[in-house]
Amino acid sequence: MLTETQEKDHFILYVVLTAVVCIGVLITVKISENNKFAPIKAQLEEEQRLMNIRVIKQDYE
Repeated sequence: MLTETQEKDHFILYVVLTAVVCIGVLITVKISENNKFAPIKAQLEEEQRLMNIRVIKQDYE
């Protein structure tokens, strides 16, 4: 009788590792974009704050 050794199937391990690497890349890119556009976002918030003027009463007489 010949005994053959069964090799373990590492397909699931490869899929999980690939998913973890892809998620890591996506998170890194998203953080990079947030850092890149932070000054623009701050400027837009400042402009919104400056334009948020409420007029309580106007007398045109």
